[in-house]
Amino acid sequence: MNLFSISQLSQFSGIKPHTIRIWEQRYNALKPSRSEGNTRYYDDIQLRRLLNIVSLLNNGHKVSSLCSMPDEVLYSMVSNTSNSEISDSSDYFVSQLIAAGLNYDASYFELVFSDCVSKLGMENTYIKVILPMMERIGLLWASDRLPTAHEHFISNMVRQKFLAVLDSLDTPDSSSETWLLFLPENEFHEIALIYAQLVIRLFGKKVIYLGSNLPIDSVISAIDQIKPKYLLMFLVHYDLPKQIQLSLDKLASCFYGTKIYLAGNHKLIGQIKLNSKIEFLPSIESLAAVANSNKN
Repeated sequence: MNLFSISQLSQFSGIKPHTIRIWEQRYNALKPSRSEGNTRYYDDIQLRRLLNIVSLLNNGHKVSSLCSMPDEVLYSMVSNTSNSEISDSSDYFVSQLIAAGLNYDASYFELVFSDCVSKLGMENTYIKVILPMMERIGLLWASDRLPTAHEHFISNMVRQKFLAVLDSLDTPDSSSETWLLFLPENEFHEIALIYAQLVIRLFGKKVIYLGSNLPIDSVISAIDQIKPKYLLMFLVHYDLPKQIQLSLDKLASCFYGTKIYLAGNHKLIGQIKLNSKIEFLPSIESLAAVANSNKN
């Protein structure tokens, strides 16, 4: 069984620690245990309970009523919530996808994901649900308190969904411009890159997808053989800006296509000097605009 602090519950649920404490005091919402040093801690059951309360709260239920309900009733209410009853708030989907991930419940994850796409569409599902969900999970995983297995399970569930959509797309025309997508060395989280591949493919462009943790020399070797028109890479891991600068300069000196696009960590990329070959894409919308405007 996993144990979490109140700050970690806050990161998962999106509810401030102060509010969680008020719900405990006023409504007996959660029943934390205490360490020998009198510090609150919560188990998986308590976290799942909080996520269910948050999900139902955003659909018009009163917090006082929800907090008084037993876990079985809350779970039943969430399970029986129809797509038409779900509000436009993305918090319901974020909370329930995390809850499914914590329980390794692939069937429920798929059900919630499908409902989300049906209500919000694929683009809003990514922007309003998947990104916030991965951010919450990533924050805890980075602090070594969320078991890596949970993070991997959720990431791979999302990955499968995006790949299924990619498989359903028509094969791009052979004369279409080619994009080369990759994550540089020490970058491992592919969800954003896979989604970028989906966006580019939706505009009928060819994509060569190299995946994660690729040394720059290997990318240069691929460029020589593929001769892509555009490169796209994500920088998420906060590496030394000086080292990244050297790698980018080397890459740019060997690239004779039209443009190298960067996306990811705004703070990190803001510390890098971009030459005329390199352009920062601050959002999925900016990538879509570029993919749509660039012609063969």
